[in-house]
Amino acid sequence: MALLEVQQLKKYFDTPAGFLHAVDDVNLVIERGKTLGVVGESGCGKSTLGKALIRMTDATGGRIYFDGREITRMTQRQFKNMRMKMQMIFQDPYSSLDPRMSVSALIAEPIKTYKLAGGRKKPDGPAPPEAPVPLEKMVFNLMETVGLSKRFAGVYPHELDGGRRQRIGIARALSLNPEFIVCDEPVSALDVSIQAQILNLLMDLQRDKQLTYMFITHDMSVVKHISDEICVMYLGQIVEMCGSKELFRNTLHPYSQALLSAIPIPSLHNRRERILLKGEITSPINPTERCRFAPRCPRASDGCFTAVPELKESAAKGHYVRCFHYGDGGQGI
Repeated sequence: MALLEVQQLKKYFDTPAGFLHAVDDVNLVIERGKTLGVVGESGCGKSTLGKALIRMTDATGGRIYFDGREITRMTQRQFKNMRMKMQMIFQDPYSSLDPRMSVSALIAEPIKTYKLAGGRKKPDGPAPPEAPVPLEKMVFNLMETVGLSKRFAGVYPHELDGGRRQRIGIARALSLNPEFIVCDEPVSALDVSIQAQILNLLMDLQRDKQLTYMFITHDMSVVKHISDEICVMYLGQIVEMCGSKELFRNTLHPYSQALLSAIPIPSLHNRRERILLKGEITSPINPTERCRFAPRCPRASDGCFTAVPELKESAAKGHYVRCFHYGDGGQGI
């Protein structure tokens, strides 16, 4: 069952030179309890897409449906309660946290904002079972959930390493009991050993709480490990979308093939030929009516420079690709 559905989503930014097409005509569906991986190079619109889905930035056009309800046309007042169900984990665990607040204060902030916690227990007896949980207990429960010791409750972000800081961000995202979380490159700023811990934590939380993720990254190895489905973005558009295993087994779009060719193989004898992209990158400001990847594509023909390819289903069911020549030289990685 679909938790989130996006129809023809657009996000443009007005610049002195024209409109920058950060997200352009995106259609996708995220099933409840699943993870959609979004990959692409820097500047392709991944983070803007994630922010538009949870209305951290308002879309220019298109529609977003969350649990069957359209949220794009809701007022901020109408959307306030819906926002509890949609949270975000940010890329930089240091800059996303207020350095003047302790760990416990950072985790408690969204709980206090939405007034979800109860008061202190009365001295004359225990609180009734239906009474809200006290704030302090909620904070300690969240710290335990994300693997933070209680002894860190009074410390500040600059006193912790990157992994623990990111656990604070995860605890804040979980504090309102969301159903959908946008993970915006949550491990890219961490050491490799810490990356594995955070990825395993996110997967455990998804299993235990039935969470739905959009996982944004530029690391193909990471997205293969955590995602059920993957969509590849290039200059604001989805150029390929399918199941995780299908993408690595049968890569159709030349841009996706170039991305996957960059994954290193831990072998001295089994080398992979790296696909190096050449040519000018199409400007995302008022882009012309052509394939945006055509100037860098090794298989581009004259038609690629005069028309925009549509995202269409290939011969493989559920495998979508935006390319006129997707059948020419498709390969698995």
